[in-house]
Amino acid sequence: MRETLPSLKVERPTVTLRELALQKMRTAILDARFLPGDRLVERALCEELGVSRTVVREVLRHLETEGLIQSLPNQGPIVAILDMESAAEIYDIRALLEGEAAMACARLADESVVAALAECIEQIQTAFDARDHHEVRDLTTAFYERMFRGGQRCVAWEVVQSLTARINRLRALTIASDDRGRQAVEEMRRILAAIRAKEPVEARDAARAHVERVAEIAQRLLGEGHEHALQKRAG
Repeated sequence: MRETLPSLKVERPTVTLRELALQKMRTAILDARFLPGDRLVERALCEELGVSRTVVREVLRHLETEGLIQSLPNQGPIVAILDMESAAEIYDIRALLEGEAAMACARLADESVVAALAECIEQIQTAFDARDHHEVRDLTTAFYERMFRGGQRCVAWEVVQSLTARINRLRALTIASDDRGRQAVEEMRRILAAIRAKEPVEARDAARAHVERVAEIAQRLLGEGHEHALQKRAG
C-alpha cells in the first residue's frame, strides 16, 4: 500500500494583503503617525505600504466606514477630526451597552469568566506601567469582549465592535492623560468586584461610572485642543 503523502494543496494565507494594509493604517492613525486633519495621498500611501492603488482605495473606504477618515470635496480623504458632539454620543452608547452587559455578566458569569476578567485587568495594569498604550487599547477591548460574552450579550457586542475604531481613537486620547492608568484600573476593578459578588445593579453602576468618568476627561481634553499633543505621547 502506497505510503500516504502530504497534500500538495497550496494553503491560502489567513490574512490578506488588504487586511494587513488595513491593520497598518488603522494603527498608524490610532498611534498618531497620521494626525487629525492630515491628508491621505494615495500615491504616497502606495509607496509607504508597498501595495497597489486598488488596495489603498479599498482600505481608505473601509476606514471611512469606521469613522477614522473622512472625504472632503476637492481635497480627498483626511484623518477624521474628533469633535465633542460625536464623542459624547459614543460615550452615551457605551454607558448604555456596557452597563447592561456588566449587569448581565454579574448574573450569568461563571468562575472562568471572572478569572479571565481579573487576568485581563492585571495585564492592563502591566501595560499601563510600561506605557504601552497600544497594548492597553487591545487589552481593554479584550476585557469588554469577555464581559459582554460572559453576560451572553453577543448582539450588543457586535454593535460595540462597529464602533471599536472610534472608541479606540478616543482611548488613544484619554489613556495618555495624567494618572489615567491608576484611575482606569481602579474603576475596572470595581466592575469586576461587583461581577464576582453577583451584584448586577452595582456592576451596572460601576460600568456606567467608568464610562462617565472617561467621557469627562475626553470632553475636557477635546475642549482644550489637546488631541494632537496627547496622541503623540500615546505613540
